[in-house]
Amino acid sequence: MDTVRLRESWNTVAGFGGQVPLFFYSTLFLTNPPIREMFPAGMSAQRDKLLSALGRVVAHVDELDAAVPFLQQLGRDHRKFAVTADHYPAVGQALLATLKHFLSENWTAELAADWTAAYTLVADVMKAAAQEAAQHTPPWWNAEVVRHERRTVDVAVLTVRTDRPLHYAAGQSVAVETQLRPRMWRYYSPTNVARDDGLLELHVRMVDGGVVSTALVQGIQLGDVLRVGAPVGGSLTVDHERDILLIAGGTGLAPFKALLGQIANEQLRREVHLFVGARCMRDLYDMPAIEAFERAIPGLRVIPVLSEDKEANVPHGLVSEVALRYGPWPAQEVYVCGSPAMVAATRDTLRAAGMGDHRVHYEDFQGYGGPTSATGFLQGDKEYPV
Repeated sequence: MDTVRLRESWNTVAGFGGQVPLFFYSTLFLTNPPIREMFPAGMSAQRDKLLSALGRVVAHVDELDAAVPFLQQLGRDHRKFAVTADHYPAVGQALLATLKHFLSENWTAELAADWTAAYTLVADVMKAAAQEAAQHTPPWWNAEVVRHERRTVDVAVLTVRTDRPLHYAAGQSVAVETQLRPRMWRYYSPTNVARDDGLLELHVRMVDGGVVSTALVQGIQLGDVLRVGAPVGGSLTVDHERDILLIAGGTGLAPFKALLGQIANEQLRREVHLFVGARCMRDLYDMPAIEAFERAIPGLRVIPVLSEDKEANVPHGLVSEVALRYGPWPAQEVYVCGSPAMVAATRDTLRAAGMGDHRVHYEDFQGYGGPTSATGFLQGDKEYPV
């Protein structure tokens, strides 16, 4: 298998831009009509994601060992879409047809053999992980909405109860589907540690153009049943004993609230600083609950930060810049959660201040981002709730 040839051919095909996923999906659905029902009615948000993730993974098959955790997670996670082992050949055939179409006379028997072998390796890892997970967990959990609070105009706090215990680590995310928007799954982080009674608290902010977040904030009623996928991600989990700096923007606070719940139950004494960024006071929608952790965790300090409301008696400015002013942070592990723009800006700010990337943890839900990425191979997206 010539991995250089794989990469070069993929780069050539990717140069055709939006024509590639359009051809791929048309081929997949025309040759396998039942697969179309697995996807949402609107495909505009989906087209660019599948082929980007699939092509990059297969083209870098020589780095498969590093990608195995990512692929295993995708295989397990795709059970919620009702993906079975029988679907993988159809996807592979559509991929090969797409490559052949765009490579034209450059498509050779040798290149076809390379892509077939590479895709088979990737698919085998995913299928094996899915089969192993099926022995222990369901493809999804049903979760009844038992509380729905509108904290602000665009933020709701949902409490749901799963039909069986859902085990996850504080800082992980779960995919959520509502029948108001069928087959459209979005990732949210539970704000509480895993409980035997199945209760989960989710923070949802309406995103401009976000059909799922809008439905969860405005359309959900008590008694409605959501579907919840298996937990994914690991970048925001804490499994060490070092001091911690948490930087949250908006509802990026959610996973950090779960981390505080974990830390409150530890026997370890550690220093934790949590900076909560918002535009104005009304956007600090969960401060009473967060401040209660200060009484439960002796080493915790919570600092709210406002970017616009300069009348309030709290620090003002960008949350990352305020956090740096409270430093220095010579040894703390740093965790960042918020919108993609907030996370990117915070990383740049921390890097400019001399903080090494190895100390800055964040979750990447955009495309093929590595072993902790949660974006789907067949489907998947995150409506960032900030």
